[in-house]
Amino acid sequence: MIEILDRSSGAVLGFRMSGKLHDADYKEFVPKVDAVISENEKVRLLSWFDDFHGWDLHALWDDIKFATTHCTGIERVAMVGDKKWEEWMAKICKPFTMAKIRYFDVTEIDAAWEWLQEDH
Repeated sequence: MIEILDRSSGAVLGFRMSGKLHDADYKEFVPKVDAVISENEKVRLLSWFDDFHGWDLHALWDDIKFATTHCTGIERVAMVGDKKWEEWMAKICKPFTMAKIRYFDVTEIDAAWEWLQEDH
């Protein structure tokens, strides 16, 4: 499931990702990101992985497609989680996007929001 976070505003969007992601999640998520990009040219994303169990095959393809088609519209990504593999995933993603990516432990979620909103 992908839920938009209440703290989202303007060109800064936060999402909580939990459970296993499916194609239907991306059908809701992508248009929200597209709307912000069309209004602001760029978007900054907070991706909070909370009890996250990965993607089904279709959602994995959706995620790859999203990353490749949105690489110029995403300025920063704050990845928030509490597992080592999530931190590793943030490092793996860096070469595939022009966005600045930083990993934050879940205890640092306020710092992640601040990083996304600075100089904005």
